[in-house]
Amino acid sequence: MTTTHPSAQPVPSQPPPSSGAARDEWRSTTHHSTGNAPLDGPHPRGTDPDGTGATAQRTHPTRDRALFGGLLVGTALLYLVNLSVSGWANQFYAAAAQAGSKSWKAFLFGSLDQSNFITVDKPPASLWVMDLSVKLFGTNSWAVLAPQALEGVAAVALLYAAVKRVSGPTAGLLAGAALATTPVAALMFRFDNPDALLVLLMTAAGYATVRAIEAARLRWIVLVGALIGLAFLTKMLQGLLVVPGFAVAYLVAAPTTIRARMLHLLAGLVALVVSAGWWVALVELWPAGSRPYIGGSTNNSILELVFGYNGVGRLTGSDNNGAVGGRGGATTGGGFSSGETGLTRLFGTEMGAQVSWLIPAALIAIVALAWATWRRPRTDALRASLIVWGGWLLVTGIVLSFASGIIHAYYTVALAPGIAALVGMGVLELWRRRGEDNGVARWTLAALIAATAWWTYVLLGRASWHPELRWIVLLAGAGAVVTVLVRQLARAWLVAPLVALTLLVAPTAYAVQTASTAHTGALPTAGPASTGGFGGGRGGPGGTGGGAARGGFPGRQNGTGTGGGTRTGTGGFPGAPGGTTGTNRGTNGTNGGTTGGSTTGGFPGGGNRPTGFGRMGGGMGGLGGASTVSSALTTALKADASRYTWAAATTSDNEAASLELATGESVMSLGGYNGTDNAITLAQFQKLVAAGKVHYYVADGQGFIGSTSASGSTAYAIQQWVAKTFTARTVGGTTVYDLTTSS
Repeated sequence: MTTTHPSAQPVPSQPPPSSGAARDEWRSTTHHSTGNAPLDGPHPRGTDPDGTGATAQRTHPTRDRALFGGLLVGTALLYLVNLSVSGWANQFYAAAAQAGSKSWKAFLFGSLDQSNFITVDKPPASLWVMDLSVKLFGTNSWAVLAPQALEGVAAVALLYAAVKRVSGPTAGLLAGAALATTPVAALMFRFDNPDALLVLLMTAAGYATVRAIEAARLRWIVLVGALIGLAFLTKMLQGLLVVPGFAVAYLVAAPTTIRARMLHLLAGLVALVVSAGWWVALVELWPAGSRPYIGGSTNNSILELVFGYNGVGRLTGSDNNGAVGGRGGATTGGGFSSGETGLTRLFGTEMGAQVSWLIPAALIAIVALAWATWRRPRTDALRASLIVWGGWLLVTGIVLSFASGIIHAYYTVALAPGIAALVGMGVLELWRRRGEDNGVARWTLAALIAATAWWTYVLLGRASWHPELRWIVLLAGAGAVVTVLVRQLARAWLVAPLVALTLLVAPTAYAVQTASTAHTGALPTAGPASTGGFGGGRGGPGGTGGGAARGGFPGRQNGTGTGGGTRTGTGGFPGAPGGTTGTNRGTNGTNGGTTGGSTTGGFPGGGNRPTGFGRMGGGMGGLGGASTVSSALTTALKADASRYTWAAATTSDNEAASLELATGESVMSLGGYNGTDNAITLAQFQKLVAAGKVHYYVADGQGFIGSTSASGSTAYAIQQWVAKTFTARTVGGTTVYDLTTSS
């Protein structure tokens, strides 16, 4: 059956019907669908879509549904297979999930421990999902990580749906596949950081924006606000970066009056404030003495995190977001935040292989779609979607490029949906218009393909990993360019696989490599090791985990991980968990038994740690990686634990997290994430000890990470007091003080 393209039909004068089925039929006969047929569907303006002489082709809903199902199954396999290879991934959040599964108060506040001493340094929305999973399935790696994998599958499905509504199923499939196979997406949808839920919520908000624009439906724009509010409760400021594009798109394209559009946006803003603000208000108004200390703050205020550390501080480097000795590390010479700021940051050695594979294509798509929709009516759906996803990419990309505070490479996962949507819409629109305007679209599509092939070739050249991929991409790209430019060869069945190979084969290979490799700690990276940047993640059994790496923490280290491959580099991180015993020569003191080999000038040695303070047994796989807690120490902490509010106290969150996961008991993190939060005074701690609330003090082997003024922290003062007041003993290679028996 041959159909006539909507653009050839008269535009009805009546407004859009209110019912869903009738409205969809109305949209199929108006400018909202102009040029939006799938690759193998009707072609605009009656042009020849595949060179066969026909002006229209059949649509294939059954095939499209099957391909969509295949996309979701493939995404699920990529994100779920061998999921537990990374163990707890980031033990910091895994321990908080365990705590939230045991205490509803810990669930509400996002506490690190079930006795509610201190919270994590992020709002708790992502933890709520993990908490419920752990409560249902127990504390194990799969229960902690599976929610993020399922969030990734849902994000792919929603992006497909959003792009399909505007550009057809083929564009939706391309967009969904591009998101699923972005290396940093494969990393974070298998990891327990908040970014997985953040991306899902922002993608859902993008879909809701597309739906809201179609017929100016208030309920959809209110849903957008509610979803963005939840994104704020996941990662604060980063969840708001998509708002400008969404708001402008609705203001420009919604088919109603300007007054109604502005009122609808105001309603969406109210929904956002309510969705995000209820929790902020609850925490701020709750009496400080009966809730946990707000981790990451200096004054126990959630507002400081909102406007400081997790807010403007990320942009400016203020509020302990940049300087050595702050919460993050150095802005000069690497560390938590890269000094490589500017327009090329996303393409550099730190972030390039994470997400930038299709950025050139997305940028070309922005220009091409703007050109293609320039003269269309105000309410054109394709141009509205261009504003939605283009605004997402440009605003988020500029912020990540120029932010001076703590910016990790994996933050770039927030760019992936915008990039993928633009590529899906852009490629399909250029293909459909290839016979128009003297071949401008044809040449633009060829340029998009060529730019992607070239940039992929560059990125692949940064790693000594399967060099044949570079030539596969170049050959596929050359073939795709030729088939697009030569009219006699421009057949969909020939062009489509070549274009897909050019765009997706390299990031897919990196995504598979990422999924098959264990990643632990607070600073994971996707893909094989690159020359420069932070290097790769921990190697799998018998594999290579890092290779050459430059630009991490100042200093030089060489680490060897047993069964975890090797990692060497200049200024990188120690090797994988479970490596050889070595020495750590920091700024102060010595730290015996540090896994990862020798480190010179890396992490501080502990701020003049008292003699006899040895580290917890085992090793750290980078900041936030799991420490090995000996069976002897586990047994000691679990003994009579029910008699105490906290089985132990220690300096920092990561050491406390390891102890909590090993024992299932509450452990007090005196100094928060880096050991420098003033969460408790010495007098308050002494009072708790006198009341029999804390059983042991476990020596922290990490010292005060990133701090040059550890001696000013209360955790340091407590450490000194414990060493002078109680008798040290070694349990399973770790220095422990029994706080119920003074020396």
